[in-house]
Amino acid sequence: MSERKVLTKYYPPDFDPSKITRTRGPKQVGPKVQTVRLMAPFSMKCTSCGEYIYKGRKFNARKETSGDKYYNIPIYRFYIRCTRCSGEITFKTDPKNMDYECERGAKRNFEVWREAKLNDAETEEERLDRLEREEEERNAMVELEAKTLDAKREMEIADALDEIRTRNAKNERVDRAGVALGERGGERDEEMEREEREMEEAAKRAFMTEEGEKVRRLVDEEEGGSAPAEKAAVEGGPTEEAIPSFKRVVKKKKDFSAALGIKKKTRLVL
Repeated sequence: MSERKVLTKYYPPDFDPSKITRTRGPKQVGPKVQTVRLMAPFSMKCTSCGEYIYKGRKFNARKETSGDKYYNIPIYRFYIRCTRCSGEITFKTDPKNMDYECERGAKRNFEVWREAKLNDAETEEERLDRLEREEEERNAMVELEAKTLDAKREMEIADALDEIRTRNAKNERVDRAGVALGERGGERDEEMEREEREMEEAAKRAFMTEEGEKVRRLVDEEEGGSAPAEKAAVEGGPTEEAIPSFKRVVKKKKDFSAALGIKKKTRLVL
């Protein structure tokens, strides 16, 4: 097995490595070309011989960098040859649609999912317009939310002010009512005092008369007992006997049985 692999090379006895000179090849003109190994990115049909090349077929391709860019992303071009007629087929990358684009030498097969995607896909201008509309709608929503919050805050402030005004008005009414009640109470007290004074004066005038003096003495007797008699003796006034008494006296019933001729029965006591 190992003898089939050329791991070493034969060098003749007269080999002189100093005689080997390095030569430069022709300078490459145009874009840089590399040889790479890749697979067919899509199914295609050769336009020269009609050969179908399925997706995933491996090729030795030449890769070059084209001068085009998409948002600073370089676009690469690949060269392959048909497996039947060796016709040259070229395709390049499409970073905009995240796919590959067939240029010449072959025709890409119809793909339903790709067609629907292309129909639904929007152009760059449409996408920018959509983003601008979304931004405007978002700003409009933010403004609407801010306005709603401001209106809610103003309503809360107005409610608080109304509550404060109502409380102040209520306190003012209570204060006025209290002052009025105080004034009325003072007037009532003055009236009561005046009435009391008038009653005292009337009582004094009543006690100044003889009957009033008697009433006063009786009241003093009921309250103080013998105090009026002692007071009268000290003052030299009339004694208790001279003062008429207003106590209730029980009268004896008269016996009218003799006048009617009714005789009383006598009881014998044994």
